Amino acid sequence: MYAERPSRLGAGAILWTGLASGRAGGTRILPDGCMDLIWTTTGLLVAGPDTRAYVHSSRAGDRSTGLRFAPGQGPAILGLPASELRDTRVPLDAVWPAGEVRELTERIAEAPTPGGALETAVRARGGPDARSGRVYELVRAGRPVAEVAAAVNYSERQLHRHALAAFGYGPKTLARILRMRRALRLAREGQAFGEVAATAGYADQAHLAREVKALAGIPLGTLLDGG
Repeated sequence: MYAERPSRLGAGAILWTGLASGRAGGTRILPDGCMDLIWTTTGLLVAGPDTRAYVHSSRAGDRSTGLRFAPGQGPAILGLPASELRDTRVPLDAVWPAGEVRELTERIAEAPTPGGALETAVRARGGPDARSGRVYELVRAGRPVAEVAAAVNYSERQLHRHALAAFGYGPKTLARILRMRRALRLAREGQAFGEVAATAGYADQAHLAREVKALAGIPLGTLLDGG
């Protein structure tokens, strides 16, 4: 069981809770350009930005609470480039001082809800990164790399460096991920795959199929069926 709500932090952050079913094959988490700070019964960890689907295995009944930062916003809070955590899950004390993590762990254990304690801890560490937010919106809108760079007063090389630090990968990879997620939304709304491909900006249905398989790890039809 999974539920989410907008975080009190604002700036596009999401607070989520999960109760694992322990189903065979685990839970497939698709790339989205985000980073998460996660509380589990075994402690605190950070989930870096994924370039491909991550399959999370858990035991039935395991509970977790996470704070998902909006795309590009995690590094400003966590204090290191997203590229250093790309495709990884690491204990929080590998990122923050061990003493600080111990104190936060104790506060969460004593708090009425883990989510509220996570939000309080993060609020003290800084605000949103406006430039990263602007880059994300332009890439999501399908703007060419040169146009995105010009809009934020960067050269294309500077934009690539900024995107690596903010999202964990360059603007072209971010665009591929966001295009796939848009295609999945359209397909779940009932559009035929050929129409989805045209609307989302793929060359054809075969191109859509290849990209979904590359990023999600399974065919589009299987993914939509809950695979």
